[in-house]
Amino acid sequence: MSYYDRIRELIKSVPVELVDFDQPRDQARIPTQVSSNFITNKEQGDWAENLIIRALNETSENFVAVKYGKSDDLVAGEEGFDAFYQDFQNELDTIGKRPDLLVFNKADFDSKLGLDISQIPHSQIADYVRKAVAGIEVRSSAFLIDKYEETMQLRTEKFTQIALQTKDKILTEYLDVLRHPARQSYIELLNSITAKTLNVADFRVPSWGSSERLIQVKELFRQLKTAIKEIQKRDYLSITPKVEDIKVVYKWVETFNVPHFYFQVFFDKVYGIPFEQILKIISDPDNEGVIFSVETDTKNQNKTTIKINSKSGIQIASKVDEPLHESVRKEMDRGRLLFYVTFKGGTAYLDIDNLRAILEIKNVDF
Repeated sequence: MSYYDRIRELIKSVPVELVDFDQPRDQARIPTQVSSNFITNKEQGDWAENLIIRALNETSENFVAVKYGKSDDLVAGEEGFDAFYQDFQNELDTIGKRPDLLVFNKADFDSKLGLDISQIPHSQIADYVRKAVAGIEVRSSAFLIDKYEETMQLRTEKFTQIALQTKDKILTEYLDVLRHPARQSYIELLNSITAKTLNVADFRVPSWGSSERLIQVKELFRQLKTAIKEIQKRDYLSITPKVEDIKVVYKWVETFNVPHFYFQVFFDKVYGIPFEQILKIISDPDNEGVIFSVETDTKNQNKTTIKINSKSGIQIASKVDEPLHESVRKEMDRGRLLFYVTFKGGTAYLDIDNLRAILEIKNVDF
């Protein structure tokens, strides 16, 4: 069974409530204005792509990474952007979404085309693209994943202690108040709260205020509710395919039959996951809330995003040297000024065994 055939079978198992492959892709509107934050995020994404390209090409003797994803230095509001954006949308419907990078065997690498084929029309390179051994979508995250996980673990421990202590204080010091028939259900609620049930516990904070002790116990319930909310927040950094991208990634796989992967670049490590594994994860509803969540991402135009625990993937780089960064001034039309950050340099130290494993490179030195 070919790679595409495996992917085609998998999409049949993806819940239509999450991704409905029978429905046409939602048409995006052309952005009319850009923000400093958007450009900074774009610069960070470009840096992450270059980081992976350099790491692969400086490490491998038998493979070459090439820039492939459709991109341009133009931003919304600049002359020529509308035409570029419309061309990008047309290509999504024709061949799907180009991954940011392609990896070729050196024997198949076309030195005349070079290390950047992102500006070449797809009709001119279709046969060449089919020779690739992998397509890699690179995502970046402005976090140190080790620091984040350490902080989240301490946070969960802290608020678990606060929640259980608050619960015990209510039951110990205010049981007489709660024994009133109108309030007795709160005793049952508190008795159901344990270290194991905190992640699913929920209740409405009472509005009591007719006596000092009722006000005091109401405040304790508010503290308990706050602690529970903190415990229930997502505590992992994620690999983040947008729901709308699942369709156009599938379209690209259908067009070229090249294995597709997501690499998530943090400022200290890099994790990777096959598109095939993403489909397997989201096809099982029991994984939701455990391995992945589905969220509306306010940082990305409120687009629905699948957030998969990075640790579900494979560690591609065990260490990343942070880049240099500097501020840049950009003048737009009408004299509008944008200030953003650019990133240069940095090094990703690849775990070759893990990289070979995820790309399924066998019986050959990387």
